[in-house]
Amino acid sequence: MADISAAEIPRLQQSLRRLLGSPQLTVEPPARKGLTVEIAVAGEVIGTVCRDEDEGEVSYAVNLTVLEEDLPPA
Repeated sequence: MADISAAEIPRLQQSLRRLLGSPQLTVEPPARKGLTVEIAVAGEVIGTVCRDEDEGEVSYAVNLTVLEEDLPPA
């Protein structure tokens, strides 16, 4: 896994906002090098994103976390 550069974050944020239909989504750079880039909606962290580069091809893996306590009642 490679670090996500500061130049990639706005592009990634724009793409994720469009794909997920959430203009409140933000991609937060890590507090220090080596930490995970976080995805938040309205200030609440909902997951992480990692960058992968293989044979010159770059991709981003998004991991969304949904806590059971945030689900509606069964």
